[in-house]
Amino acid sequence: MENQSNSTRFGLVRHAQTRWNREKMIQGQSDSPLTSDGKIQALRWGQMLKPFSWNRILASDIGRAMETAKIINQAINISLQTDSRLREQDWGQWTGKTISQLKIDTPRELDAQVRAGWAFCPPGGEDRRSVLDRSHQALLDAAAKWPGDEILVVTHEGVVKSLIYRLCGRKYLPGEPAIIKPYQLHLLAHDQDGLKMEKINALAMEQ
Repeated sequence: MENQSNSTRFGLVRHAQTRWNREKMIQGQSDSPLTSDGKIQALRWGQMLKPFSWNRILASDIGRAMETAKIINQAINISLQTDSRLREQDWGQWTGKTISQLKIDTPRELDAQVRAGWAFCPPGGEDRRSVLDRSHQALLDAAAKWPGDEILVVTHEGVVKSLIYRLCGRKYLPGEPAIIKPYQLHLLAHDQDGLKMEKINALAMEQ
């Protein structure tokens, strides 16, 4: 990823596997540690990402993303900052539950929220538009602060989806074809025209 212009370029990755991921539990802004497999993932990702021309890493300040970023940085060895605006969506009362549980316990409420698209908001939690607004602003501020840099962003699935879906004009509704593959590097760029998508699924992190 050679930067030949004054644009600031971003590589988005989600954090490595956690204990709650393995148990299919909703984490939201709560946290669970990386599994041993997750730590191995992050080590492997560091080697895969090392050939790129990264200037810095920008990570969510939630533990699982920070730990992933630090392990990746063992290979890259560059400046690492955190930004709380890159946190996962707050899932409120649904944090710690599984989707399977919700389908049994609150099927109508879950179905209504899934059909709400960008307005999806778990009870007591945060809506997707808010996730988009804060994460998008985090990238705009980073582009203004470090113009022309290549920035690796270590964040969460909800943030990655919100940014990419918005840039691709998606409505975040069931029935839309899947465009994001698991554990991928996605490339974005910011120039005088704003933030734009460069490549979805640019590099498979699980090979």
